Amino acid sequence: MWEYFKRKKEAPKPPEPVVLKPINYPTSIVLLWAKAIEGNQEVQLFLLKEGFPELFHATNAIFLVQDSRDWLMQNGYAHLMAMINTCEGLQTAGEWLLKNNMHLLYHMGRSVDHEADSMQWMVANASQDLVILARAIQYKKDQIEENHNDLHTFGKDL
Repeated sequence: MWEYFKRKKEAPKPPEPVVLKPINYPTSIVLLWAKAIEGNQEVQLFLLKEGFPELFHATNAIFLVQDSRDWLMQNGYAHLMAMINTCEGLQTAGEWLLKNNMHLLYHMGRSVDHEADSMQWMVANASQDLVILARAIQYKKDQIEENHNDLHTFGKDL
């Protein structure tokens, strides 16, 4: 009986590092992604069918869909998930982006979270399509937050 308590526990395995995939998109795809975030489901499905599953899942992750958040983490898009977490005020995600020299994603996330210095950085250093994307994410995240804080829609996502 005491042998059970004497057994050594297996050391937890460290998570295997996931290779981050590139996220360089033409302006037209970035603007389509902004439209998908604004709520156009046809555009979101178009992105999925045309070979941009990461943008489909990133859009769902912005809408708090846990399966899509997990998909991003498991398929090489942890940097997109870190940007989304930074949008939601998670400082450790922003620190991770900075540590890995992903300044654009860091400032995009912070600008969505209403940090004026990061929005100024975006306007000065990022292309106009990325500023439009950040504003689209900001608008939708603000709507989600408002729904969560409204007694009449408490607990309902968009």
